[in-house]
Amino acid sequence: MSIPTPPVGGQVLGLAHYASRAALEAVLVRIGSTFNQSVALRAVADQGGTVERDRLVGRLTGALKVEESAAEETVAEMTALKLLTETDASLVSLTEHGREVFEEIRTAGNEIAARLYAGIPAEDLATVGRVLTLVTERANAELAGG
Repeated sequence: MSIPTPPVGGQVLGLAHYASRAALEAVLVRIGSTFNQSVALRAVADQGGTVERDRLVGRLTGALKVEESAAEETVAEMTALKLLTETDASLVSLTEHGREVFEEIRTAGNEIAARLYAGIPAEDLATVGRVLTLVTERANAELAGG
């Protein structure tokens, strides 16, 4: 007997998110990092290793849906842990240690994704990507009051 496929909705999306995030969080605990720090590391790496502090805080508040104070706290933690360094009053950069931690997280995340998405046809993954991007855009518009 097969299990019926539930209709796509917030619950199905949320369960997939939390299950895959939990798999990554297990790696982050081993590394000594947090999910918020991993998002910040990627944001800085995506900008070539240096980014305006305000832009990083904005990316964290937007991506993680956290208050600005929580994003600021994450950046401060990362500076204290020597993952980031403040190059001047408005810029933060990855340290060598930050680059190493990011590479470890990225590699582990890619390995997890490869296992989770194994055997799913590329066209299905492309469709899911388009749908989830649209859902994210609509949810962000809702949050912005639009």
